[in-house]
Amino acid sequence: MLNSRKIEDLHPQVQKLCKEFLARCEAEGIEVLITSTYRDHESQAELYAQGRTKPGSVVTNAKPGQSWHNWRVAFDIVPLRHGKPVWGTAGNGIDSDPTDDNTDDLELWQRIGKIGKSVGLEWAGDWKTFREFPHFQYTGGLTLAEFAEGKTLLA
Repeated sequence: MLNSRKIEDLHPQVQKLCKEFLARCEAEGIEVLITSTYRDHESQAELYAQGRTKPGSVVTNAKPGQSWHNWRVAFDIVPLRHGKPVWGTAGNGIDSDPTDDNTDDLELWQRIGKIGKSVGLEWAGDWKTFREFPHFQYTGGLTLAEFAEGKTLLA
């Protein structure tokens, strides 16, 4: 069972985008930690079971083979504030009030999402259903079905 956090386990094209994303976050003074890159099917099955047949909350709707992580084109992150992970999304988001910038979790996630999109990644924080702020991906316009058929991104 493999649930990697290594950038090197991503597709080479996604590795480049991930590294650019991390560099831009750093340039903006945002520290992020990669929590997941490639997941094999067994690891995906374990995550899918969580909240269904195993204890815990549902964390994914993707069965094995239906996650972008299974195809090495997605990664998850968490921002750190003062060395502590920021999982929440409380706050009022990006606004003109600089006094809440160090406490507004939603604003932090929105800034990170904007950075991801600026390098060409899709941010799951924009999804209409099952929004997932930590998730970024680059599919090159390919569908999950196309990946399953053996198509891949160009290197």
